[in-house]
Amino acid sequence: MLTRTRTDRTVTPPPRRSRARRALVFGMASLLAAAGVTALAGTAAAASTLGAAAAEKGRYFGTAVAANHLGEAAYASTLDTEFNSVTPENEMKWDAVEPSRNSFSYGSADQIVSHAQGKGMKVRGHTLVWHSQLPGWVGGLGASDLRTAMNNHITQVMQHYKGKIHSWDVVNEAFQDGGSGARRSSPFQDRLGDGFIEEAFRTARTADPAAKLCYNDYNTDGVNAKSTAVYNLVKDFKTRGVPIDCVGFQSHFNSASPVPGDYRANLQRFADLGVDVQITELDIEGSGTAQATSYTNVVNACLGVSRCTGITVWGVTDKYSWRASGTPLLFDGNYAKKAAYTAVLTALGGSGGGGGGAACTVTYSRTNDWSDRFNGQVTVTAGSTAITGWTTTVTVTSPQKISTTWNGTPSWDSSGNVMTMRPNGNGSLAAGASTSFGFTVMKNGNSSAPAIGSCSAS
Repeated sequence: MLTRTRTDRTVTPPPRRSRARRALVFGMASLLAAAGVTALAGTAAAASTLGAAAAEKGRYFGTAVAANHLGEAAYASTLDTEFNSVTPENEMKWDAVEPSRNSFSYGSADQIVSHAQGKGMKVRGHTLVWHSQLPGWVGGLGASDLRTAMNNHITQVMQHYKGKIHSWDVVNEAFQDGGSGARRSSPFQDRLGDGFIEEAFRTARTADPAAKLCYNDYNTDGVNAKSTAVYNLVKDFKTRGVPIDCVGFQSHFNSASPVPGDYRANLQRFADLGVDVQITELDIEGSGTAQATSYTNVVNACLGVSRCTGITVWGVTDKYSWRASGTPLLFDGNYAKKAAYTAVLTALGGSGGGGGGAACTVTYSRTNDWSDRFNGQVTVTAGSTAITGWTTTVTVTSPQKISTTWNGTPSWDSSGNVMTMRPNGNGSLAAGASTSFGFTVMKNGNSSAPAIGSCSAS
């Protein structure tokens, strides 16, 4: 694969609502579920921003933030309106906060934390121990000095922000790419050995016992040698009582390295170890319906794993993305909402998104139910303007399988669990008009309802 570089590193991309309001929303959802109907269209009560919609699902929706853009009105306005969590993009990395030994500089990071606290946002700390963006003095230390410096850095930075950081990426990208599952060469690995990760987490727990402690990496989104190496690390830590609370999945995708078919299953296997999972640096290159569908699949995967606590996209606007030429974010260079934004908001249960005017919504109902199978129907409804095409996804839970479809043209992901449905002819719908397609799900012992993705229109 090609190695891609952003200003902070080189990576290989794989490939506040009241309690009463919350109770009303959850209560209505329960009534609809009891009636066998899942509404994915926006309603008058639906949240109209990403952060608010995620909060209704018990999650956060955040973004990476650069302090030097906070003075740009459109940037700050979009950040403040849409997100309820922030991650400093570069401002908390070692070279930024400790450029010379035991001399700490927090100005830019403090600016981001202060801004977030003023808006009631959570803050993710990124990152304490990482092989990249190290000041030169760190690489020149011997083993004893390096251990002392690492533990001092963790302690000083975490105590400076104690009580202000929700989750910390304690160790970042400690494993190699490829099929070996081996550790990455770094000053920490080469001089301190395999035990440096455990030591970092134990030091972090002492420094701020209330903060969630995460391991964060890329190319770990599906089940592969690298993700399995991380899985085995986490399993070992949980077995031995080493403090670890969460695992971060960076989730940088493009057409050559799309969202893997086993993405949700991979998140779930980590959650089953007793840790939270977080999507920490999400961006998906592309545009239009294809990009929107990929974003929908990621959101649905998170919503399908109860311990997936939140999603962070890696930037507010395409123009400041480390992958700007791939237009990978939810807002374009003029801060206009893209089709991907509408897809994410709809998948979260919200409404009111943009995306260029063309819009549609979907509703699901179970029309027949037998001991071994059931029929589902999805109704697609155009928004306030006519559309010429539509697409949505239906995701079943293994070992369920869709055996038959009608009134649509399906395609499948590699797992066979995610069906993308498009019209089987003319996909045009007048404003407010509807059409439906149906399918049969073989239960194979599981009668749960499928997850229906957002509707993307053209």
